[in-house]
Parts: sequence; C-alpha cells; structure tokens
Amino acid sequence: MISDVGYVLNSLAHLALLLLLLTVRKPGVAKNLLVLATAATFLWSTSLVTALFGPVSLSWLLSADVLKQLAWLLFLAGCLQTSFNNIFDVLKRPVTLIILAPALVALFAPYLLAVNPAWSFLVLIVLSLEVLVLLEVVYRQAGREQWAFKPLIIYLGATNLFEFVTYANATMVNQVEVGYIAARGFIYFLLMPLLVISIRRIHHWGIDIFISRDVVLHSSLLLVAGGYLFIMALVGYAINYLGGNWGATVQIILVVMSFALLATVFLSNGFRTKIKVFITKHFFANQFDYRVEWVKLTKWLTKAGESSSDVYYAGLTGMLNAIQYDSGLLFKVTQNGYECIASASPVSDGKEYRCKTLDALVLYSDKNGWIIDTDAYLVKPFDYEGLKLDRDALKQWGYQLFVPFLKEGGLWGFAVLAPGDKEKISLNWEVKDYLTAVSEQVGTYMQHHEAAQVVAENAQFAAFNRMSAFVLHDLKNVLAQVDLILANAQQHKHNPEFIDDTFETLEHTKARMEKMLKQLTDKKAVEEGVNSEFLLSDIAKDVVEKRCSALRPLPAVHLVRETPVLVDREKVANVLYHLISNAQQATADDGEVDVVITSNSDNNTQLVMIEDNGTGMDKAFIDERLFKPFDTTKGNAGMGIGAYDAKTYIESIGGKLTVQSEPGRGSCFTLYFPIG
Repeated sequence: MISDVGYVLNSLAHLALLLLLLTVRKPGVAKNLLVLATAATFLWSTSLVTALFGPVSLSWLLSADVLKQLAWLLFLAGCLQTSFNNIFDVLKRPVTLIILAPALVALFAPYLLAVNPAWSFLVLIVLSLEVLVLLEVVYRQAGREQWAFKPLIIYLGATNLFEFVTYANATMVNQVEVGYIAARGFIYFLLMPLLVISIRRIHHWGIDIFISRDVVLHSSLLLVAGGYLFIMALVGYAINYLGGNWGATVQIILVVMSFALLATVFLSNGFRTKIKVFITKHFFANQFDYRVEWVKLTKWLTKAGESSSDVYYAGLTGMLNAIQYDSGLLFKVTQNGYECIASASPVSDGKEYRCKTLDALVLYSDKNGWIIDTDAYLVKPFDYEGLKLDRDALKQWGYQLFVPFLKEGGLWGFAVLAPGDKEKISLNWEVKDYLTAVSEQVGTYMQHHEAAQVVAENAQFAAFNRMSAFVLHDLKNVLAQVDLILANAQQHKHNPEFIDDTFETLEHTKARMEKMLKQLTDKKAVEEGVNSEFLLSDIAKDVVEKRCSALRPLPAVHLVRETPVLVDREKVANVLYHLISNAQQATADDGEVDVVITSNSDNNTQLVMIEDNGTGMDKAFIDERLFKPFDTTKGNAGMGIGAYDAKTYIESIGGKLTVQSEPGRGSCFTLYFPIG
C-alpha cells in the first residue's frame, strides 16, 4: 500500500507536467520528445498502482521499465543535436538506432524467445548505464548552458543510478527487492522539480510553461509541512515504543507542540518571504510575475485623483510599489532645469548633494535614457561610460536608483528611488527591463494627464472666444460714443490746451479699442510684439503712475541694481499691472506694496519682486488655483487669467515666476528675466 502512495503522487505530478507541456503552442522536437517521455513515465507509474490494476507481475514490471527507458533514451538522442526539424529526423539517424537497439531487443525478446529474468535484469542495467553515458555527453555538449542542463542531469542521473542499483541487486539475488520497487515512486516524485527547473531554464527548447509563484509557494510549504510532520510522527512512534507507560503521553505532547511550532513558523512573514525568494531564484527564470505586477500597477494608477499632484504622487508610488521600495522623489524637466513634483518618504539629504548628483545624472540620462544604479556606480563606474559623479556627494544623497521618463526621445522627467527599510534589489538585466516597462507605463500615464489638461484648457479658451462675441455689441456702442464726443468737441471747446489733451487721450483710447475690436472679431490672440531692450524700472514706474495710482495703497518702486533686458514692453507692462493690481486689492489701504528691481549675484538674471503685507495665500491655493486659467476669487469682477498669463509669458522668454506667501502675512511674486 505504501508503494501505491508514491506511484500515485508521481503519476499526478507527471500528469500535471504533461498538461502544462500540451498548453505550449510553439512546436518543436524537444517539446514533442519531452511530451512522449513524460507521458511514458506517467503511464509507467500509473500501471504500477496495485490498487487499480492488482498485483504487478515480474514480466509486466520489466516491460514497463523498458518502455519508460526507451522513451527517455529517445529524448536524450534528440538532445544530442539541435538541428532536428521533426521526430523522424531523430529516428533516421544511425546513432539513434544504436542507442535504442538494446531497449528494443529487451522489449521484444521475451515475446519471441524464452528469456531468463536474469538476462532482463542485465539488460536494464545496461539501459541505465546507457542513460548515464548519454547524460555525460549532453552535459559536455551544453557548453555555456551547462547551468541550465544541470537539473535535468541530476534528475535523470539520480533516477537511473537508483535503477542501476535496483537491478544490480536483483542480478545478484536473482529477484527484485520489494523495498526498491516501493521506493521508486517517491524518488521520482521528489526529484521531479529538478526536471521542471531545467525545462524553464533551457530557452532554445522553446518550452515556456507557466506555473504561478503562489502555487509553487503553497506546494512547497505543504511539502515541507508533510516532511516535518512525518519526522515528528516517527520520533513520536519511537518515544511511544521505547517510553513504556510515559510513551503515549510524551507522544501526544510532542504532536501538539509540533503543530504549534509549525503554525508559528509558517505564519511568519519573514519565513514566507525567504521561501518566496528561494523559489523565485531557483524555480523561475523571471524574477517578477509580470502578469500580476502589471495588473497591480494598472489598478493603482486608476485609483489616483484628478489633480496634477494626485496623478504625480500615484505615478511615483506606482514605481515604488513595483519594486517594493519606500522612498522616492519625482522630478519634471522644465526650461529652467527640473522641479520636484511629488515625494514619498523622502530621504533626509543635503540639497547641495542632491543638486550636484542630479545635474550629472540628468545630463547623462538625457543622452541615452539609461536607468542608473548609483550604488553599483560606486563599485563599477566603468559600467556607465562617460558618467562623472562626485563620489563623496553620491555617498551622502541617499538614493539608489535613477529612473528616467522619456517623451519623444527626450527626457520628460525622472524619479529617484531608495529602499528605505526594505532590501535593495540588484539592477540586473531583468530588473532593468522590468523598470523600463514600468517607467514607460507610468510616464505615459502622467503625460496623458498633462495632455488632457491642455485639451481642457483649450476648450476653456474656445468658450472664452465664444463668449467674446457677446461683448462686441457693447464695444461698438462705446466706440460710437467716443466718435460722437470727438465730433461735438470741436464746437464746444473753451480751453484749447485742455481740449487738445482730451483729444489726444480720446484718439489713443479709440485706437486701442479698435485694436481690441479687431482681435475679438478675428478671434486671434494678441500678435507678438517686437522685443527691444528696456529698463524694467522705467516700465514699472510708468505702470504705477498711469495705471495703478487710482488704488490704495500706492505702490513704491525701489531700484537696487539694473541691466537692460530684451522684452516686449507692452506685454511686460500688462504682466506688472496684473500682479501689482492684485497686490493692491489684497492689501488694506494703510498697508504696503513694494516693487523691488535688482539682479542676481551672477548678474545673468534681472529680478522684479512685487511684495505686499496683505491677506496672503496658503500652499494649496498656490499649487492648485493661482495659475489655473479661469479660476478667480473676484466673482464677476475678474476672468482669472491674469496670473496665468503672467507666468506663461515669463516662461516663454526663458524666465520664471515664483511665489512665496503665507496667510495673514502677505505675498512676494518674483519675476526672473534672462539677461542677454
């Protein structure tokens, strides 16, 4: 009965492997021969289950063993050469016929002649030795793939060595020992995982079977548990046998404590993690279960909110979850360098180390788009030819991986990742390919969000253009009134100088309104003006005197250091007017609004700082609403495009606009104008 258990287990295992092999769609000689050998082993093992077919006769035992050996010899004959197109190419080789001849003779001789069982034992010994010799030849021919063939060699070598011992013993005592036959099923079953490992490793066979990691993990745990409990049962039996009156009590205590210890070990996350890592390294060619990981990443990204901050954070954490890391920063490349747009448990590092390292990494990755392992760089810098990093700064900044996000061949942004308290991964070829695929998915997700925002803004501008048509009628009425004033003024003038100034003002107003009317009628944006060199202080003073003097508090212009800049005067005047006017409206009449004009220490950027001590703004408002078009806090009095237009223009000339603000303490808008 004990032998039936082994043969049943072996039959089920080989049946499962056979079904997996049949799911492989790619044809090939190796696959077909392996299917044949696996099916033969399955039938051989099933035929020896006495509960199904009754007692096994010696003649049937010998015939079944010869058939099994014949199938595996044919398989090994096919492994001696890789250029076979089909099984017939293998069979018509003279070498194959020589290999199969002993098995064929042993199979048909008992039906043609009266053969002494001792001769059959001897033939089976020869077949076992033949398999061992062929294994040695296959292993030597494998060359660089010996690592892949090694599990197969061990599987067939161990089983056939056992067959050799079984029939060598039978030859000496003139009968087959029952103990050897009963053990064979268990031996084949326990050694079978080696066959599966080899199938997964040998890529040129084209056999890509899939076994879920969870199935292997749980099967391994059950196998370990079964072995553990079996050993405990043997110990308990020995104690019961030798322990006299106390034996049964000690046996019960041992069994209960064994189950408790087993449950404790198997519920340990550390133990399960180690088992999973072992299975990943030794049972699978791939480190990641891509199907599961891809579904997890997709589900994570779809849970993100609609705001940009939520999308960027989801992209960063999706990258971290993909490799089980804790800390990271996400940067987006801009015209002025790069800016951090998301963070997750950032490493506490000095800004000078970060900037120094990131500058070199960005420059290098922008050329080739490589994923960079900074820890590996410290050990093997020659792996990244042309990359020059400050080793002292690199040791201080705390992040391991630099992962770029590409867009149309250029660098859109990048993420820097650190394991935190988790185990560091080694950036081998598979991890690189995996991270490249994940970064492409995450990058596409974030870029799609930005494209959707642009489409939404364009739709808002289209609505604005449609809305402007309703303003045309009012503008025409205003223009008609101005024309009427000009027509009647000549008849009612009293003070020539005053009236002349009035005419000049009205003419200017009329010209501006005609320009506005033309733009609204044509539905075109304001045409680009001609850039010339101007002093920003002159523009600021003109804006304060002519356009901002009607409101309180009256702004004060402070000139510290100045260099002419190349700008469109009218556009800069509009930008300054929007920002100064907003500062006045946010400040009490007895408050202060200052316009400070200076340049940075390198004298390559002209700065204009507009400061007030008004109501101020919180960080959420600055991040989400301040520069969002058509979002206004002034009700019907504003359109919500002043700050947006200011930021867009400054960035279009290579500058930037930053904001520092705190509720109740005021705000400071800083405009950076490039010099030269």
